[in-house]
Amino acid sequence: MKLSKIVKLGAVAALSATFLVACGQKSSSSSSQQVLNWDETAELPTMDLSTATDVVSFDTLNNTMEGLYRLGKDSKLEPGLATKTEVSKDGLTYTFTLRKNSKWSNGDKVTANDFVYSWQRTVDPKTASQYAYLFSGIKNADDIMNGKADVSTLGVKADGDYKLVVTLDKKIPYFKLLMGFPTFFPQDKAVVEKYGSKYGTQSKYMVYNGPFKLTGWTGSDLNWTLAKNNDYWDKKDVKLAKINFSVNKSNTTSYNLYQSGKLDATPLSSQQAKQLKGKEGYTIRRAASTFYLQFNQDKDPYFKNAKIREAISLVINRKQFVDKVLGDGSTVAKGLVSPGLATYNGKDFSDQAYTAAAVSYNVAKAKKLWAEGLKELGVSELSFSVMSDDSDKAKQSTEFLQSAIESNLKGAKVTATNVPFKTRLARSESGDFDIVLSAWGADFSDPISFLELFTSDNPQNDGAWKNAEFDKLIEAAGNEDAGNTGKRWNDMVDAEKILMNDVGISPIYHQATAWMVNPKVKGIVYNSAGANYNFKEAYIK
Repeated sequence: MKLSKIVKLGAVAALSATFLVACGQKSSSSSSQQVLNWDETAELPTMDLSTATDVVSFDTLNNTMEGLYRLGKDSKLEPGLATKTEVSKDGLTYTFTLRKNSKWSNGDKVTANDFVYSWQRTVDPKTASQYAYLFSGIKNADDIMNGKADVSTLGVKADGDYKLVVTLDKKIPYFKLLMGFPTFFPQDKAVVEKYGSKYGTQSKYMVYNGPFKLTGWTGSDLNWTLAKNNDYWDKKDVKLAKINFSVNKSNTTSYNLYQSGKLDATPLSSQQAKQLKGKEGYTIRRAASTFYLQFNQDKDPYFKNAKIREAISLVINRKQFVDKVLGDGSTVAKGLVSPGLATYNGKDFSDQAYTAAAVSYNVAKAKKLWAEGLKELGVSELSFSVMSDDSDKAKQSTEFLQSAIESNLKGAKVTATNVPFKTRLARSESGDFDIVLSAWGADFSDPISFLELFTSDNPQNDGAWKNAEFDKLIEAAGNEDAGNTGKRWNDMVDAEKILMNDVGISPIYHQATAWMVNPKVKGIVYNSAGANYNFKEAYIK
């Protein structure tokens, strides 16, 4: 998600075989205490659900806040604040009846007005939410976002305290799935206004209505805690007393902490994954996420040359990358949309939209295109940087890309730039990069969650790639073809092919992460799309 959610790079480190001899974990977690100790590989950027864009923020929001629905296993809708949902015959009006026993951690009641306020705040151009586009299709949302209508005209109204009425301009095939995504959760207006610019920047400048409350976070910590929220309406089903998170950017460190019982879960490096595969606790987490290169066409006009972009893409040996650098179960990219996200008539979207040239490894062709591109630009060399996070794995990734480009493309001078996760997000958003290794995790199980990123005016389109035909197809998928599954599907397939054939981005791999998880930890719900982790019913046996 950096639209919905930027998926962070895990850490990778060379680990001495000495550390891997013993695979048994000396667990310090106690079933009586019900304390879970969890590894994170990046800092928590924000708790403001109107401005959050990354996976760490969304996972934290998903466990401290609650919307109309919760997403259970395989993204199945489960009861949240809505006890009843009625849909009009034309599919354009949803009426949600809310439970009356939900309250914020400060004692305020959670009401329909909290949803009205939250949604209006997110679509308000003054908020500058990068996720506001997800509201497109709700009555007047587009006009509000474009400054043509007041936020009060948004198609969401409170009918008393416990009835929420949502009116759509058009059918949204994935509307109910959106209701389980944190961007659509409620917010307590009094609290937002009380804290102003501080809202969401520290745990004390927040209130919570979900299973847990965030504590011990001051905005830049490498440690924070989720404590059971005793004001939560369904607290009887919350078994964990608290979850302690610690940021470890090296898997050598996090694995040693796991071995000593100070962590109950840790992502693994490539070497660790290979040596621990099949051992008790070994777990593969597949994500509906894709890592890809974005070329900054605004900052560096030479990236407007499609031959230059394609040449860079063609010198990347993706199989070698996933085998040697990652080794964690990740797979070579087939395109932008990840495999397994969506099917139609028994066919996977990633297969139907597959364009071999977009993810091929062909050095000879790359050299030819590069030479032609340089000639068209009237230059003999190009200097640029490739940016990613500052974890061990991210550093290995930029080094791999640097070597692949410089060793195969004459006149290419590449700098590997690695910065903290939060900084990478900020620099991507502000356009302060040449090439960035970005990641996107689907916010819901539909190809549009990926494809909308690259429309001309989408704030997540950091590389500023533009194509009128692509925009037209995405527009059709969301409007005139929204009610026709077959046409909508074809619109999206054709749109991805345009993006791939023009090398608007360069997909590298579809993410999976190998983990060691304490076998005593049970009940965790993991979904590949949307907010990944739901700890509501997790426990330690």
